[in-house]
Amino acid sequence: MGEGRAPRPRSASAWVLSDGRAGHEIQSLGIADALGLSPRLIRLAPSGLIAALAPFGPIDPREARLLAPPYPDLVIACGRRTIPYLRHVKRASGGAVFTVYVNRPASGLGTADVIVAPRHDGLAGKNVIAPLAPANRLTPQRLAEARAALDPRVAALPEPQVGLLIGGDSRHFRFSQRDAEKLLAAVGALLDQGWSVAATVSRRTPAGLVEALRERLASLHPTLADARAAFSHAREKEARAFLWAGDGENPYLSILAGAQALLVTADSVNMVAEAAATGTPVHVFEPEGGAAKIAVFLDALEQRGALRRWRGRLEHWRYEPLNETPAIAEEIARRYAAFRSAAPGLLRGSRAS
Repeated sequence: MGEGRAPRPRSASAWVLSDGRAGHEIQSLGIADALGLSPRLIRLAPSGLIAALAPFGPIDPREARLLAPPYPDLVIACGRRTIPYLRHVKRASGGAVFTVYVNRPASGLGTADVIVAPRHDGLAGKNVIAPLAPANRLTPQRLAEARAALDPRVAALPEPQVGLLIGGDSRHFRFSQRDAEKLLAAVGALLDQGWSVAATVSRRTPAGLVEALRERLASLHPTLADARAAFSHAREKEARAFLWAGDGENPYLSILAGAQALLVTADSVNMVAEAAATGTPVHVFEPEGGAAKIAVFLDALEQRGALRRWRGRLEHWRYEPLNETPAIAEEIARRYAAFRSAAPGLLRGSRAS
């Protein structure tokens, strides 16, 4: 660790409060990983009315047992439905627990001791950490390990290979028929340019788009009998494409690690940020809709050199992988150390077993 940096709380105990959304868990667990912690993951599912009242309502009494003492030293939470639980732990511990909330909370700056809100959220305050991009669980070591042992379905594809990461309809974006046609045209252009395509979709991807992709890529994706036959089968059948649409394990990490270029839909800030953490050229496909804050995020990463908007052809450039997670963790560690120094009596005996 560099000179003048606060020691990381490696001996601290921690909880991560989750609302079950994968993007929220990735950010929270990424921060915990970077802090050197092995947290207890608590997935919360409050009942309908209580969930609707969040972040301003109470916790669900049925879930109070999940938050029973002994309390940890540190709690990280993400998602509005976790906020009542985060505040409950803070109160129940007599203020002894150091609390971290990830993303901009509707409940204001008093939500947690530290709030990690990416810069495009536009939140400012003494307890706010504002990174350029959200946290993730990617590290150089994890990417290197993935490259050394790629999923056979991805490894079977010849180079150059482009990873196609497709999200779906969200609060800000809608994949229209026109968008689907444009994305399919992009896939066709990539194949015509000699690229193989490794694609993955999400639960939000419109079913019609998934089926259209499946049809477009089917002739280029021979079924692989087993992992041992993957490479020989690829040579014999000239596999040019693979689409993960929910069958088996998602080879998302292998796609990120193995591609020479990435094409990512703009609806997922987390997915764009993870792509930018690879150092691989990232191209962003923007469906209809959008939001000012997402445009600010994409503009910032484009100025940083990590991405370019999709303009019909893959481009080649180099940039330093963009991963804000270590810096986020370093600043949290600094503030945690100050918190402990200011209230050592409170913290003594609060650690979970």
